Amino acid sequence: MRSVVLDTETTGMPVTEGHRIIEIGCVELMGRRLTGRHFHVYLQPDREVDEGAVAVHGITNEFLADKPRFKDIADEFFEFINGAQLIIHNAAFDVGFINNEFALLGQAERADVNNYCTVLDTLLLARERHPGQRNNLDALCKRYGVDNSGRDLHGALLDAEILADVYLAMTGGQTTLSLAGSGADGSATGGGQVSEIRRLPADRPRTRVIQATAEELEAHATRLAVIEKSAGGPPLWVQLESGTHQ
Repeated sequence: MRSVVLDTETTGMPVTEGHRIIEIGCVELMGRRLTGRHFHVYLQPDREVDEGAVAVHGITNEFLADKPRFKDIADEFFEFINGAQLIIHNAAFDVGFINNEFALLGQAERADVNNYCTVLDTLLLARERHPGQRNNLDALCKRYGVDNSGRDLHGALLDAEILADVYLAMTGGQTTLSLAGSGADGSATGGGQVSEIRRLPADRPRTRVIQATAEELEAHATRLAVIEKSAGGPPLWVQLESGTHQ
């Protein structure tokens, strides 16, 4: 499955008050592996950025003055996400803004993301797995041992990269050997330590598989015969393979 982890930054909220997207960040996953492909752009929104929003993401009107408009990147962006599973934290927010941008261009066929993508909301997923706990991105990073030390301000591409690590950890099974539970803030309790996620390089040497020799297989069969005689019957896995297990 091809997935795209996506995040946006905006001039403010809500979208119904004319707020616009000013940054889009996407990273691509194939078979639960980062491919290295990404889409990232800052956008001129043709309106002022709210002071409250600047305090969150640090993107100013002056910085955006010479950036392209959504219409300039709409086709490239659509091609990047078309047909993918979109992985978004609090998806309703980002999807609403994306739909609005395409609608403002009169592109009705693109104005509903759900018509050409599937959407997985990691906020809803986290709430199902950790009810009653904080499930914002920073809390999830702490809970799953994902490094977010560079996240002083929100940024679409950085947050998409962090969310990709959180999603892989959250859906990939056990990430720590600690038997302790987690506190309400997502931290380990009882002295347990959450291990950080360490991604192995894609070009790393593959683990060597050593096959048993003919002599070893023969010795194994001899040992099984001794066990069978002592136990009064073949081992369970032999029964399952032969279909004789009741």
